[in-house]
Amino acid sequence: MTRTIIAQLLTRESFAPFGDVIETEGAHHYPINGGKCERYHDLAKVEATGTNARVLISLFKGTPYEFPLSLKMVERHPFGSQAFIPLSPRPFVVIVCHDTPDGPGEPHAFITHPGQGVNYPRNLWHGVLTPVGEPQDFVVVDRGGDEMNAEEFYFAEPYEIRLS
Repeated sequence: MTRTIIAQLLTRESFAPFGDVIETEGAHHYPINGGKCERYHDLAKVEATGTNARVLISLFKGTPYEFPLSLKMVERHPFGSQAFIPLSPRPFVVIVCHDTPDGPGEPHAFITHPGQGVNYPRNLWHGVLTPVGEPQDFVVVDRGGDEMNAEEFYFAEPYEIRLS
């Protein structure tokens, strides 16, 4: 039996139980640099805990996935948050799960509006970076430190993720 999840449009309200949507629309902002720049302030909560914890900024070059997507695995990071900020105005798919006593619950899938990013808090089960249609580059803000900061969970049967 196929378990199908249809991706819904990403909004701050729909994603609030899972993390932060990083976007300028509706965000607190103010002018800086003599009025030549607008600062969109404090868009996501960055977390970095553990031994020798530090915040990392990296660039990821993502390859697009074919849809429908067979979702077999999700991951989480117990010591730090993880933010994905696209460098192009292309959508990507965001897959998240609530934690249950037996591991991740049923997945929720979202498709971003062009330019939106997301921030996953510590311990949120989520899918891997999933560009749509063509390769895409991202700024990723996450945690470095001594402890292993990645856990993977494989579903007994995969979910099918569809865009519509």
